Amino acid sequence: MSGKLALHWQMLIAMVLGGLLGLLMNNGAIPAAPALTSTLDVIAQLFMNSLKLLVIPVVVTSMIVGISRIDSGIGKLGGYTLLYYVASSTAAIIAGLFFVNLLSPGLVDGVAVGSHIALPADAGALMQKVENRGAGDMLNLFLSMLPPNLVTAASEGNLLGLIVFSLLYGYFLGRLPTEQKQSQLAFWESAQAIVMGIATLFLRAAPIGVFALIANVLARTGFAAMAPMAWFFVTVVLALAFHLGVTLSFLLWQVAKASPRQHFRAMLPALLTAFSTASSNATLPVTLRCLRERAGVSERVSGMTVPLGATINMDGTALYECAAVLFLAQAYGVDLSFAQQLTVVIIALVTSIGVAGIPAASLVAIAIILGAVGLPLEAIGLLLITDRLLDMCRTAVNVYSDSVAAVFVASREGEQLSPPDSHSASD
Repeated sequence: MSGKLALHWQMLIAMVLGGLLGLLMNNGAIPAAPALTSTLDVIAQLFMNSLKLLVIPVVVTSMIVGISRIDSGIGKLGGYTLLYYVASSTAAIIAGLFFVNLLSPGLVDGVAVGSHIALPADAGALMQKVENRGAGDMLNLFLSMLPPNLVTAASEGNLLGLIVFSLLYGYFLGRLPTEQKQSQLAFWESAQAIVMGIATLFLRAAPIGVFALIANVLARTGFAAMAPMAWFFVTVVLALAFHLGVTLSFLLWQVAKASPRQHFRAMLPALLTAFSTASSNATLPVTLRCLRERAGVSERVSGMTVPLGATINMDGTALYECAAVLFLAQAYGVDLSFAQQLTVVIIALVTSIGVAGIPAASLVAIAIILGAVGLPLEAIGLLLITDRLLDMCRTAVNVYSDSVAAVFVASREGEQLSPPDSHSASD
């Protein structure tokens, strides 16, 4: 594909072409020759391997650098900001959990859809593997946060310990004396830049991998995969809408004492930009302008909360990660225990902070969570069918949450918002 075409368009075209090839292979219009299916399998596996390869270096470098940059001297302003980020992301994840458990998109008439759409794995062996992961329930969850050997734990799929260690490392790195801190930061920022470079290199070939994954899924399932994926799409959109329209509106109305309707109208240009670009960072200038000129938030507050939020506050992404993993568990017929669902919540919360700034962040984060609960990484291929549209939706929620954070912090700081009149806010 031409390098002049934006990556998201390349991915979208690859999904469409892969879907067409898969459907044609499924109905016999194109013979599923061994050479063709083998080639698609190899390409798909290479793409999945590239995601697996990135997991540990991404977690370590992103979290250490991100946490170390949180200035210990930012005082109440930073404290309110971080409090909001943790609370809003947790609420988003719980909304994702609630809607997936309520609507059960991975089940059809009470039966796991995996049997209809040929998900890659033996159901019996997978159930035993997941149950073994859950042995000890809550005790195992807490023990896995501090494993005796980080390397062994990570190689066995226990990334929770690695995440906790990286958070602690980054926290205490940020509190070193200036000279030591600068040398450490120089190393980790360089390491992160290298990892980002590798990720960018792999992403150049991602459309080819997406093409092969989609073709593989639909060649096996045909239109059988469409109905459960459509219901999963509806489930995630409803959860995102609930978080934006109920949770964040409640925070604005009851905590920040601001009008949710007026704030939504003020932020509409930023939301449309976020939806069309699927990038919080690309939307950052528009978000800041809307907050300052249309919502009346001071430059002092918006200048700190929004850039930080674009990096570590990812409500929509955290919600999607949680919903996607629970959907895949349902599709495989796996009943995750309370401790395992709590593991999903914790890792979704932490990874939404730690890997938010990297390309294809949600794919890497979902890979981490799937490994943690014992589900096969190959199942990500099914998610790609609806990923692009859901990426646009969750990015809009991410940006809106950043804007609510700015209003919340401004209200805690005693600022009087001075939004323009209703006429100019609707321009």
